[in-house]
Amino acid sequence: MINIPGQLAIRTISGRNGDFNVGRLSTSIGEFVIKDALLDQYNEGKYRGDFLITEIRPSYYSTAGRLVVEIRAKLESMNLDDVDSLTAEDAATLSPSEPDPIDEEPSSTQTAPQQQRRNTSTAAPAVNDLNKPLSAQDAPFGIAPPSSTNSAEQDARLFGTIWPLDDTVKLDTTVDRQRLRQQCARLGELGYVLDFKLQAWTLSSF
Repeated sequence: MINIPGQLAIRTISGRNGDFNVGRLSTSIGEFVIKDALLDQYNEGKYRGDFLITEIRPSYYSTAGRLVVEIRAKLESMNLDDVDSLTAEDAATLSPSEPDPIDEEPSSTQTAPQQQRRNTSTAAPAVNDLNKPLSAQDAPFGIAPPSSTNSAEQDARLFGTIWPLDDTVKLDTTVDRQRLRQQCARLGELGYVLDFKLQAWTLSSF
């Protein structure tokens, strides 16, 4: 484990699972590829700060008929000082054809839906299926009522122990990677903005 100052360039890539982030960390001891889930919270850019590295190892993947070998570092945490826009040169060091890290974790992507089904099945049953959205046939005059209650229940399942949300929200970056991305997307929809220095989401006043 080593704590070292450096500069982390983060690039956002669109994949079959949606947008995801990859990074390249430049330090005094070398450059390393970063594909940790915690990057998915951040906007594309070039961040400077201190980085706690717990592991450095070789990794590889194949793309367009060629084998790509990279040196990857695993981050435990980071303390960021400032951010600049990503330059074309920075972006060129991070290939847009890089695979989504989710595809490297088949066990987690397979267990996530199963876990969600288990959580749904173990929830307290509602009388007369009040938690179940009414169809047009079930609703009076064929018009379904608003689904705000169901949205709140979905948010409660999505955020788990941090629900209900405070004005400042700090996510657990050790949860399933797909779940973390969904949490980030939902926070944006609810009007939260990431403070990269605090590494927490704050409710915007605008």
